[in-house]
Amino acid sequence: MSTASAKAPSPLLIDICICTFRRRALADTLASVARLDVPDGARLRVIVADNDVTPSARDRIDAMAEGFPHELLYIHAPARNISIARNACLDAGGGNFLAFIDDDETATRPWLRHLLDRALATGADAVLGPVRAVYGPGAPGWMRRADSHSTFPVWVRGEIRTGYTCNVLLKAASPFVEGRRFVLAFGRSGGEDTDFFTRLHEAGGKIAYAPEAWVEEIVPESRARFSWLARRRFRTGQTHGRLLAGRSAVGQRLAHVGLASLKAGYCFAIASVLCPIAARRNPSILRGTMHVGVVAGLLGLREIRQYGSVSPTAEHGNAA
Repeated sequence: MSTASAKAPSPLLIDICICTFRRRALADTLASVARLDVPDGARLRVIVADNDVTPSARDRIDAMAEGFPHELLYIHAPARNISIARNACLDAGGGNFLAFIDDDETATRPWLRHLLDRALATGADAVLGPVRAVYGPGAPGWMRRADSHSTFPVWVRGEIRTGYTCNVLLKAASPFVEGRRFVLAFGRSGGEDTDFFTRLHEAGGKIAYAPEAWVEEIVPESRARFSWLARRRFRTGQTHGRLLAGRSAVGQRLAHVGLASLKAGYCFAIASVLCPIAARRNPSILRGTMHVGVVAGLLGLREIRQYGSVSPTAEHGNAA
């Protein structure tokens, strides 16, 4: 075949998925996506899945679409269950890769390029990036020093066994991604992403990490509180405990309860020793709270509802 008749390779299509629920910060997220460095040989499409009962974000998305540098697709995916919105993104995605970013985050310019480079270099089914917390002036000093709100993957024996949707790139054609969906039972409590990536890994999927693929998240005053962090850690533990319970026989479950209880007691004991030093004491208490959550999940206690609750003073519908 001559050079003249040869067809140029089709560009990679990357769908950037954003699930939203009455959050004004969505405009900042989209503005950061508009400024992204587009990877060579790729084109972008942005999918916004509105999880509200009514299509409350439609007008804002329509207003932005005309001047937006990429195709911008709005989907109404009701209601008040984050798994519904995430699955709507998976169903609408037709690209080679799907990226997820939260509607209260902003992407750094090279974010997507770093994720894609890592995916192509490793052949991984999913690539995680870090989330940098940006604290306001009113955030406690101990919280800043402990960096309690930033998000990084957890390594276990040299591998990543679960993940999160606040900064991730998925290979759409992967047999471990294609057809996989977020479980609706986790869609109000949270933990649907932990469950999704845990199942992906257990099925044989590979999860990689791109440490330079940063996104940033401003920590609002409502979240810069010990009580918010404690509730979040407890819920994280509950999710882990619930997943363990589903994969364990009764005897193993009791052993997990005993181990988590010992870990919680150890953390609280360390916190008591470090009592005068908030930057060391509070993280230990939060770690112990997470292990208490594991016990609660293993015992089947009702989970905290995190998504879809609406408060008159809340900025958005997600739990603050």
